[in-house]
Amino acid sequence: MPWIEALLRGQTVLARGNEQGQLLTEGGRVEIRYKPNDGRAYRAAVANLSPKPGGRILPDETCAPADPVASAKTAAKKSAGPEAAAADAAKVKAEWVAYTDGACSGNPGPAGAGMVVIAPGGKIHEGFEYLGRATNNVAELTAVLRGAECIPRSAASAAVMTDSKYAIGVLTKGWKPKVNQELIARTRGVLAGRALRLVYVPGHSGVPMNERADELAREAVQTGGSKALPKLS
Repeated sequence: MPWIEALLRGQTVLARGNEQGQLLTEGGRVEIRYKPNDGRAYRAAVANLSPKPGGRILPDETCAPADPVASAKTAAKKSAGPEAAAADAAKVKAEWVAYTDGACSGNPGPAGAGMVVIAPGGKIHEGFEYLGRATNNVAELTAVLRGAECIPRSAASAAVMTDSKYAIGVLTKGWKPKVNQELIARTRGVLAGRALRLVYVPGHSGVPMNERADELAREAVQTGGSKALPKLS
């Protein structure tokens, strides 16, 4: 099967396709590679891929064989053993978890934030917000802010998941931002003084709720609309 040069969130990737230049999907996802020789195969939602103008169709041998990248949850189970995996699963069920992502068509360009908040017991709340013209970093920070705002301050344990190293850096690692200071300060204020962790999760690595947050952010960009998360308590 050949590879097609495609665009994923503005980045050129190699995607599985056919000789006619059409993407090959399985369960709504397409196998992609960021680099021909990086040894990792990812799966991206087909809705997030678009043909690259003037993109080439390349032979199968362009990319070396690779193993799929396991989700963060699967990797943790494999590395920690069954007892630790069981304890981790029980902890996740007992805490609030928010998956957040930002999207931007151009940088800057029309931008959106997507959020999936899971309450203890498994009830899922989804939201998205159209931000107008903004940068990808603003979209990522806003998604983290909205996800954290949805989680009750009384929550005994909570985690906000993001694939933005920038957001984690400026919010928790003391990075000195040159822009977005007001948004960063506001987000830090919401995160402060709570039993809440900001956790990095690799983007486009098969983590279902992370992929869903990305889809919601894209929906905001594509529709120019918003759907607010509820205020939970």
